[in-house]
Amino acid sequence: MDAIRHHAYGPPETLVLEQVPDPAPGPGQVLVAAQAHGVHLLDTTLRRGEASGPLPLPQLPAIPGREVAGTVVGVGPGVDGSWLGARVAAHLGATPDGGGYARLAVAPEATLHRLPDRLGLAEAIAMIGTGRMALMTLEVAEIGAEDVVVVTGAAGGLGSLFVQSAVAAGARVVALAGGPRKVRAVRGLVPDAGRQVAVLDVLDPAWPDHARAALDRLGAPAATVVLDGVGGDTARDASALLSAGGRLVVFGWATGQPNPVAASAVTPAGDPVEVRPVVGPGAPAFGDLRTYQRAALERAATGEWRVLTHRVAFAEAARAHRELEERRTVGKVVLG
Repeated sequence: MDAIRHHAYGPPETLVLEQVPDPAPGPGQVLVAAQAHGVHLLDTTLRRGEASGPLPLPQLPAIPGREVAGTVVGVGPGVDGSWLGARVAAHLGATPDGGGYARLAVAPEATLHRLPDRLGLAEAIAMIGTGRMALMTLEVAEIGAEDVVVVTGAAGGLGSLFVQSAVAAGARVVALAGGPRKVRAVRGLVPDAGRQVAVLDVLDPAWPDHARAALDRLGAPAATVVLDGVGGDTARDASALLSAGGRLVVFGWATGQPNPVAASAVTPAGDPVEVRPVVGPGAPAFGDLRTYQRAALERAATGEWRVLTHRVAFAEAARAHRELEERRTVGKVVLG
């Protein structure tokens, strides 16, 4: 079968298309002919050989990826035969070399989600990991109609879902995106919420001033919630928009630099804030992850969430990694 592997740690070009033996499902497993493969920023970190987050470095050669969607073409001993031919999405587990960048993937039966015909495979992939994390983050944030929410990375797989969810909750939103293309994408998600949402380009050096002006137009002296997965300078400046006692919800640091306000729980102006981590030390213990996956898939299937995807041909996994690292992607990155 075709698979994307890397035999060394390094730049995106270490990812190469190769022929490897077909896997076979064991007891309690199925074989999925994958047509969509999820790509995470964490995949790029592991490819570079940088230990980060919950996963150790993979043993090489490795097939990256932990999310697939496609059709069940084989079942192992003890698996219900009704899975054969089913359209499914699955998370392959928290391993550094999950085998997701392959045309055939073995998945435990317990990880499968049957997909309705109305839900595309790329959109389903976005819900298995990214949609799940979005719901967990929103649970921590507790956004209500009285809130004023700042979203960093608003054109990303997570950020785009946060913007929609905050608007649906009745909150006012300042969405931060990098560049005109991303700004347009975010505005397209909530075209009828112009008076409720301001979308700003963080590549404009004056964006913090524009953000304060936007808050004023929205009738808010400051933000009550910041949802940050970017970190670094953007996170610092976004967190500076919080009111005293506001909620700083941290779910990652895509720049590789932590949010400095999260470390001190004090804004640059000296106002104390409540830091609510979603990952890492201090994060809550979430329940059954499949419950969040099912709920996310339902939101996408019903149209409650419009899912942005950045699709790259399977053989061009190196390009997908490079574009993700260079922050040139809009929405969830999917190979297919």
